[in-house]
Amino acid sequence: MSDYPFFQHATPAFRTFWGGRSLASLPKELDRLGCRRAVIVSDPWMLTRPDIIESIEAELGARMAGLFTGVEMHSPVPSVESARDVLEGAGADAVVALGGGSSIVTARAATILLAEGLPIRELCTRRDADGRLTSPRLNAPKIPNWVIPSTPITAYAKAGSAVRDPVTGERLALYDPKTRAQGIIIDPNVALSAAVGLAQAAALNAFSMAVESLQAGVDDPLADALLLHSLKVLAEWLPRLRSAPDDAEPRIRLMLGALMCGQGSDYVGGGLAQALSHAAGPRSSVGNGMVEALLLPHTMRFNSTATTGRLALVAQVLSSTLQSAFDGDEEAVIAVESVLDVLDVPRRLRDVGVTQEAIPEIVHHALDDWSIMQSPRKVDRENLTELLEAAW
Repeated sequence: MSDYPFFQHATPAFRTFWGGRSLASLPKELDRLGCRRAVIVSDPWMLTRPDIIESIEAELGARMAGLFTGVEMHSPVPSVESARDVLEGAGADAVVALGGGSSIVTARAATILLAEGLPIRELCTRRDADGRLTSPRLNAPKIPNWVIPSTPITAYAKAGSAVRDPVTGERLALYDPKTRAQGIIIDPNVALSAAVGLAQAAALNAFSMAVESLQAGVDDPLADALLLHSLKVLAEWLPRLRSAPDDAEPRIRLMLGALMCGQGSDYVGGGLAQALSHAAGPRSSVGNGMVEALLLPHTMRFNSTATTGRLALVAQVLSSTLQSAFDGDEEAVIAVESVLDVLDVPRRLRDVGVTQEAIPEIVHHALDDWSIMQSPRKVDRENLTELLEAAW
């Protein structure tokens, strides 16, 4: 019996509310945990949609304790600290993250700073004396959070929060399972508030992560089920997002695909394109998701020598979506490139504003990214530089 493979798959508690009446679930959710002082954390864009904020405030009623609209792209540390101060000043016992990935990450990271009461450098993932990336235990209880998203991202159900130091350009990762959202509320009106380009970039991030997580090669059929169906949903609905920008259905379908990808990737990790996009995205003229998708064919080929057979799963899923026969590892890359071509994803880093001179700095930051630990093929400064030079 000892020759049989082993895997562990523990599913965190999570509630999903999807569709036209989903916002009505928020007060019941807060009451379920006895929360009486909720703060909404969002970006300034939501101030142009007072109807959305007012509808959430109406649902919260007397539970509404504050509104923070200072979220910034890539969640820089100063804005996270400002959100922490608003939570503290309001005596918040709950957070409602409204908007895209930066809102979700800022809200989650702010709860960590609020609870732990330490500088962020003492709380983030760092290298130990042996050079390994380690995350300190963050033991203080965290106030619960809920997510009302405007874009289809994988961060909904994650336990990690990556913020950016605007001075050094470093990406600081915080990890605490207690910060996982209690649930997600997928509302069509909120989904329509995001620009099509933002929604597409977010969904491309999920698409890329699904492919890379399948390439990780972890023997977990439950994670595979989530990731494969996520890939199918994302590949099917991404073109419809562009062809019907005023239709909420493609957006909320993509949100379900992103949620499944986020949950599935939790068991096997992210990947190389993700780590590289985290470093290259802030140095580009587009969102991280677009950069990650651009890099995906390159990282698929880079890792293919260590992931024989896994990409065939990707090829099979995309064959049905593209209505063309793809089979095997190399044809999986061709299938992915076909999807990206339909979506007009640029092929070169220079096309999205990344300079060749920035490559050494991108490599430096990527090597300290937690996601890179999940790369199935060993990476080093030399082969990452070669990969990025080829992509440039």
